[in-house]
Amino acid sequence: MEVRIISREIIKPSSPTPPHLRTYKLSLLDQLNFDESHFPVILFYSSKTCENTTKVSDNLKTSLAETLTHYYPFAGRVKDKFSIDCDDSGAVFIEANVDSNMSEILKRHEYDQLAQLQPFNDNSPCTDERMVVIQVNHFSCGGVAICVCFKYVLADGKAAANFIRSWSAVACGDNYAKNANFDCSTVFPPQDLQLQDLWKCFEQNVSYGEAIGKRFTIDGTKIAALREKIRDGGQRLHWPTRFEAVSALIWGATMAAARERDDVKQTNVAFVPMNMEKRLNRSLSEQCFSHMCLSTIVKWPMEKAMDYNTISGKVHESIMMVDDNYVRKINEGGGFLDDLRNLNEESSKLNVCFISSWCKFSLYEADFGWGKPAWAGTFLKCINLIVLSDTCDGDGIEAWVVLSEQDMARFEENPNILAYASPFKPSI
Repeated sequence: MEVRIISREIIKPSSPTPPHLRTYKLSLLDQLNFDESHFPVILFYSSKTCENTTKVSDNLKTSLAETLTHYYPFAGRVKDKFSIDCDDSGAVFIEANVDSNMSEILKRHEYDQLAQLQPFNDNSPCTDERMVVIQVNHFSCGGVAICVCFKYVLADGKAAANFIRSWSAVACGDNYAKNANFDCSTVFPPQDLQLQDLWKCFEQNVSYGEAIGKRFTIDGTKIAALREKIRDGGQRLHWPTRFEAVSALIWGATMAAARERDDVKQTNVAFVPMNMEKRLNRSLSEQCFSHMCLSTIVKWPMEKAMDYNTISGKVHESIMMVDDNYVRKINEGGGFLDDLRNLNEESSKLNVCFISSWCKFSLYEADFGWGKPAWAGTFLKCINLIVLSDTCDGDGIEAWVVLSEQDMARFEENPNILAYASPFKPSI
């Protein structure tokens, strides 16, 4: 597959940011995710729905400029660990021609091919200071893949999805973007944190080097059967959510694979980001455009026997801990921050995993005027990563799993994975 860049330009907000909004204050949750690298969100649109290339490009650029007017922090640059300078620097907009059919890319769905559709790759990292870098890929069949890369410092998966849905709505003549809310620092006041030391337990246990990323599908009927099995398999009637059931399945299989390593750790630890919008005793806009996730921490001793009812129950208990009182503790410098500091002291004994849910983000609603995406998701490459998202029909769950080569081989042979999960096969 050859990807040829045909244009690169900067799209600035259609209207200048007012002086009183020039400085965007980072919230505590933004600070906890202070990373100036980018993460990708990609959407594939069938050749049956897209119009001619020139019309597609013009509409995308015009609507992006208007969207950036309302989402003005994403047109700025990082100033320091407390703020962003909303200087209307704009977003990078790249267009490329791909000498391949889109269906071939989706059928294979290999990381190395997907990575060529983003503005940078492992061998050529992004050095651009802008918050948003976009690559629009035009396939020879007429299909289009839009890859939007966001800086972690300002967006999580939910904020990224909000931005993309707003952009697509503006492209169709709607004013969806006007509902954006950026006032999160009042709920999560920033703190003077030693950021370089805070995530030591995670960084020492997670590699960005050699890794294999594969996508699996658990359809709706299998999820229902898994939930029933988990409830019936325990002494107490815990009826797991879809997320809890699938998390127990996937994380349990990765823990089983880790047990067979030569360097077995003492404790499994899962970081599970939880959206705070509905967990606080105060109202926040659904269009809150900032990090709104706070991780809960789930521990599982390596030597402890694994059953999915208990694993699911542990995930459930940890999720229920994240409430308004949990936020109050972190705002006082304790709670989750203390838990992180304690984990740092035993980082050499930990097998760390990161489980993120992109379910209900409605990426499949991103219609730029040519119909809904044939497939939408992410392809982050970070060992011991699990990202769950809705399937196109909304009934099932896709799991993007990134493991070492040896762990992936064991993971795919796990009897429970074979029973409930299938290799990803998109409907094209």
